[in-house]
Amino acid sequence: MKQPRLKKIYQDKVVKSLQEKFKFSNVNEVPKLTKVVVNVGLSEAKDNIKVLDIANEEIAAITGQKPLVCRAKHSVSNFKIREGMPIGIKVTLRAAMMYEFLDRLINVAIPRIRDFRGIEPKGFDGRGNFNLGLTEQYIFPEINVEKSDKARGMNITIVTTAGQNDHALALLEGLGMPFRKRN
Repeated sequence: MKQPRLKKIYQDKVVKSLQEKFKFSNVNEVPKLTKVVVNVGLSEAKDNIKVLDIANEEIAAITGQKPLVCRAKHSVSNFKIREGMPIGIKVTLRAAMMYEFLDRLINVAIPRIRDFRGIEPKGFDGRGNFNLGLTEQYIFPEINVEKSDKARGMNITIVTTAGQNDHALALLEGLGMPFRKRN
């Protein structure tokens, strides 16, 4: 199997630049990507179960992997949710599929966001993981707008081995993530 383009960029350029920038003595100290989790909340699935099938198809087309249906663990009467009802879907991508998805996200999907001025770098959690929220799935070219019933948001979590936010920020910038310029 052919090596993903983004992984080759990481191995050839990013590792060397991060090692020089942060003075890592060992190559294994350089932060790397662990996994990417794509999560879609489907609150309307409690009323219309067909929403689950449509969202499953769309996320499978975007990620290339069948999503896992997340079910409610507890009943919540205020939200009219019973235990076991489907409330969302998620996909965990690793290895080659992760690099392919990130490559398409960075180079194809994010530039299609309307009035885009860069991603706000506030999505880091303090341990080197980055959360990105998207308001609609139509920025991905795999989605057919005519077949989709409505725009759905999604959360994309990029998990890295970096222990600090600045290491993870440098890693994602090296991979081409278009962060908003800091003052």
